Amino acid sequence: MESRLEVLYKKEIRKKLKKDLGLGNIMQVPKVTKIVLNMGVKDAIADSKVLNLVKEVVTRISGQAAVKTYAKKSIAGFKLREGMAIGVMVTLRGHKMYDFLDRLVNIAVPRIKDFHGLKPKLDGDGNYNLGIKDWMVFPEVDYDSVDKSRGLNVTIHTSAREDDHAIALLKSFNMPFKQN
Repeated sequence: MESRLEVLYKKEIRKKLKKDLGLGNIMQVPKVTKIVLNMGVKDAIADSKVLNLVKEVVTRISGQAAVKTYAKKSIAGFKLREGMAIGVMVTLRGHKMYDFLDRLVNIAVPRIKDFHGLKPKLDGDGNYNLGIKDWMVFPEVDYDSVDKSRGLNVTIHTSAREDDHAIALLKSFNMPFKQN
């Protein structure tokens, strides 16, 4: 079943973007290809049970099973060994991606403390990174079941070749960017 945002994109946003961006073909219109949620957990070095709790919470936030990420090399200063589990990530595509984007824009981002808008800065390839300092902004996180507040990185990958096209796409999804 298609999500509300996916239907909106296919029926209205795509046609409007084609016209606004002056594109010749509907296939040139940028779209969101995937969303990656990533969280590094430095406490996992001392206690591996922390990572299982974090994995459960990220799974609840995303609606899809999260996987552990492992250290690629040893760093003695951080007491880190190659192959140690140090984080959690999940890649969303399709319906779950649009569901998450809808919840992110309409529920989670407005709940950020002292929120004045997101910076409209992309990576040059049309991808947007958003660092969320406190995962409690997501309603799926049960305040009593988590040990402490943690941060989360959200990367929105788009098919846009230019940053201004990606900004136009994200603004059409009502992403609350700061006004210049």
